[in-house]
Amino acid sequence: MSSFLRPSITGPEMTEPSRIAAQYRAITSHLAITPPVSVVIPAMNEAENLPYVFQTLPEWIHEVVLVDGNSTDNTVDVARELRPDVKVVKQVGKGKGDALISGFAACTGDIIVMVDADGSADGQEIVSYVSALVGGADFAKGSRFANGGGTDDMTTIRRLGNWALCSLVNRKFGARYTDLCYGYNAFWRHCLDKITLDCTGFEIETLINIRVVKAGLKVQEVPSHEYNRIHGVSNLNAVRDGIRVLKVILKEKSLAKAARRRPAPFSVNVPRGEVS
Repeated sequence: MSSFLRPSITGPEMTEPSRIAAQYRAITSHLAITPPVSVVIPAMNEAENLPYVFQTLPEWIHEVVLVDGNSTDNTVDVARELRPDVKVVKQVGKGKGDALISGFAACTGDIIVMVDADGSADGQEIVSYVSALVGGADFAKGSRFANGGGTDDMTTIRRLGNWALCSLVNRKFGARYTDLCYGYNAFWRHCLDKITLDCTGFEIETLINIRVVKAGLKVQEVPSHEYNRIHGVSNLNAVRDGIRVLKVILKEKSLAKAARRRPAPFSVNVPRGEVS
């Protein structure tokens, strides 16, 4: 199926319905959208995994933004070979959070999707995220533990840690999440005007989840299956990064209490990388 709905005729004879249809991008046989979709992929030394990651991305997406964390392999070359129109952002700082913030700043789409570069996410699931957003949600949150989701990549200690931290966030902020520390999410670009993103590490996902709730945005969980990393070794450390996530939760709770005493506006603070 073509990536776009095309009219059968062009020129002066094109009817108004045909003109409208020409503006839409088909994402399933039953759903077509007009909002352009940007996919942000933070990557550092993921050259071996990118062929699979790019292969699973739907043809109808608007752009792919690859944030290169100063890779020492040929990650960028592989990305450009696979997709000549890829937008490459050279990361200035360090950490996954810094990479995502830089990638968000480079996006031109109305919808932004976060996807890991290790091959653990199936790009074909993006249609479910986009469907949730065009159906009325502000933030489509991937969940490995919602009905229909799953994971092949979580150890027992990580599963217990994720459950404990998720329960804490739900209790402290009135959320109803079934998963907390998962990097496959999507949102309308305008959400960036309502939340502050100012952390650099893996805790970025938790920070986004908390501040989306604090901003009163409408959240819909999307069942997602997490697969094992295809090549390489993850930089995630369950204990170290779990402590960083806990610190973020406690800090956000303190900020919430302070905000009730003296309300302050949110602002977006995004560093800019070099885009090519």
